[in-house]
Amino acid sequence: MKKIVSLCIALLVTGAAVAQTFKVPPYQKFKLKNGLTVYLMEQHEVPLINVSVAFDAGSVKDAGRYGLATMTAEALLFGSSKYTKAQIEEETEYVGADLSTFAGREVAKLTASFAVKDADKLLNIIQDVVTKPAFDPAEFDKYKQRQILSLTQQKESPRSVIGSYFNRFIYGEHPYANPLSGTQSTVEKISVADVRAFYQKEYTADRAAIAVVGDFNSADMKKRLTALFGGWKTAAATAPKLAEPVVAFNENRLLLVNKPDARETTFMIGGKGITQNNPDYIPVVVVNTILGGRFTSWLNDALRVNSGLTYGANSRFATFKNSGTFAISTFTKTSSTTEAVDLALQVLDSLHRTGIDAKTLESAKNYIKADFPPRYESAGELANLLTDMFSLGFDESFINNFQKNVDGLTLERTRQIIDTYFPKKALQFVLIGRADAIRDKVKKYGNLTEKEIKTEGF
Repeated sequence: MKKIVSLCIALLVTGAAVAQTFKVPPYQKFKLKNGLTVYLMEQHEVPLINVSVAFDAGSVKDAGRYGLATMTAEALLFGSSKYTKAQIEEETEYVGADLSTFAGREVAKLTASFAVKDADKLLNIIQDVVTKPAFDPAEFDKYKQRQILSLTQQKESPRSVIGSYFNRFIYGEHPYANPLSGTQSTVEKISVADVRAFYQKEYTADRAAIAVVGDFNSADMKKRLTALFGGWKTAAATAPKLAEPVVAFNENRLLLVNKPDARETTFMIGGKGITQNNPDYIPVVVVNTILGGRFTSWLNDALRVNSGLTYGANSRFATFKNSGTFAISTFTKTSSTTEAVDLALQVLDSLHRTGIDAKTLESAKNYIKADFPPRYESAGELANLLTDMFSLGFDESFINNFQKNVDGLTLERTRQIIDTYFPKKALQFVLIGRADAIRDKVKKYGNLTEKEIKTEGF
């Protein structure tokens, strides 16, 4: 027993030491002649290679055709000049490799993981998919019909769509409000020709990056990637840089989305947040951990543990390159709607009134430092980190100084962070629930606007 206890203590001490010393491993960064940025990071612990390719082609580029960026990213795997969709799936599944694509709000990505012995096969597939996608019309049409069917059902789950309503309420017509998956009417109108045109315009080498992390020799990998991607010719990017949205409110506002058959109310409360590059990002994360960023947070304790009003409550900062939002979110049964909203507001108010004590701050710091290194343990996570650095415009100092900046946060500084970044006035409320049951009770929270959930869009 003593040996087991000693081993556990040793592991904890070792883990703490790793947390204190975690740095981004050494890597190479260079550009090919066509402007494609390349990151190479050798990791020889296991015979695997991970690839992350990022394009400046997220949903902010939809231009009113909501869902176009997501459909284009997904359609990259519907065949290429050398492979059909079935062949891509067979070739990757046969060797146990992973290959996927997706679009986020600001970027579109391809990610892959495969054994070193299969590097030639998988790198050739990736090169063909990225540079010569076929956008097979038959495969695209099958995918589009599945998307439409999914969109007809998505509003049955308020928790899966409330974020889209909140973003629209905060950002208005700015592209940050574009729904990632689109809407039924916009997706119905998107053709394979639209997808090809979006690819030609937005998947440009000069605004793209490829990161390769794993068990390889950098000099050899540089030659491979130069041979595979150096001759890829694309038009120069023409889309202007995304304008910064105006996010400023002078009053409380409430959007009530009526779902007549709802048995519970799902809500978000918040306002303007921070950008990914905000110099106070780390202090904000520490303070938010206390408010609503962990299971033992103040919000979860108040709304779930102590009152039983919900199964979970949280707060979070969604960060983008040019903007961001802050939001408290949870759900509760219809009859306890105002009780839950009031309690959430009381918790936020207590953050402003009482601030944070030394013991709580120390606990949050330890929680974050213990959670931080595991986020970048695998080669796949490191490959994504490198392309995120490219797309979101931060460098490794964000990672390398993370522990120091967490430790350096003082009680006095937390007061400034709370006052600056955690809104308590002009709050924006979005509630999805039975309007006839809660309208009169919730209109006290702000200037009321109503929508029917069956109405197209958000």
